[in-house]
Amino acid sequence: MTEVHTIYLFLPFQRLQGIPGYEAAHCWISIPFCLLYLIGIVGNSTILHIIRTDPSLHEPMYYFLAMLSFTDMGMSLSTLPTMLRIFWFNANAITFDACVTQMFFIHSLSLMESSVLLAMAFDRYVAICNPLRYATILTPQRIIHTGVILLLRSTALLPPLLIHLLWYPFCDSHELSHSFCLHQDMIRLACADITFNVMYGLALVIFFWGVDSLGIIISYIFILRSVLRIASQEERLKALNTCVSHICAVLILYVPMIGLSMVHRFAKHSSPLVHILMANIYLLVPPVLNPIIYSVKTKQIRVVRLLNHS
Repeated sequence: MTEVHTIYLFLPFQRLQGIPGYEAAHCWISIPFCLLYLIGIVGNSTILHIIRTDPSLHEPMYYFLAMLSFTDMGMSLSTLPTMLRIFWFNANAITFDACVTQMFFIHSLSLMESSVLLAMAFDRYVAICNPLRYATILTPQRIIHTGVILLLRSTALLPPLLIHLLWYPFCDSHELSHSFCLHQDMIRLACADITFNVMYGLALVIFFWGVDSLGIIISYIFILRSVLRIASQEERLKALNTCVSHICAVLILYVPMIGLSMVHRFAKHSSPLVHILMANIYLLVPPVLNPIIYSVKTKQIRVVRLLNHS
């Protein structure tokens, strides 16, 4: 007698998670999350508005900052709908197609942010190491071309990874670990050989975050070498001060990202709260802190904001 195996070619829906064990308090828990989303969206919108309306900020550094703010705002908006549905209405079901779509935006925007930070590191390198040619190297046309290349780079290689999910049989639990869809969370539900997605995902991490972080490190090696040649201590500090905001932006992206990857790979059986906390820090902290850091540390933006409120 032939044994019949039932395999689901796809999951009709997934179930996202709020805060396990605290479902009764989701409405109260939503308050700090809503405040973070509000701060992130309003802060990045303000940065974009100031850069667009003030001609004195139409410079390469601020164009790249506008790209960073646009990416951060997109990151917030890509996770906001499912987060609020869970905390406000306890609606944690999401269709497979919607989950993959959200996954595409979350991961592509994350890759885009890393690419923009690399471009900003190059901007600081040119400004400090080759200031006389700054305007001729980073022309508006080249910045536009750079933005298009970064966008294509961050989106073109991701679809094969996500499309391949359609061919996996999913016959495990429908429960995901977060309030939004992540590839590393979805793939653990597959009951098949996931070697392609694991290896392809690893290649993407190396190609994007590995190359980007290496490029940022190399840029700052040249920056430090150039700064150390400056005789005046005051001029050294002034040059390095222009890099503080960018260094902070790099740290608040890469530290939570590395932490989340470590948790998914080496702490799979740890408390679900650890996974949820790391994922929320990774996706919520950069959009919230970046506009605050750049508003505080960038004199031109601070002055424009004061003038607008006066």
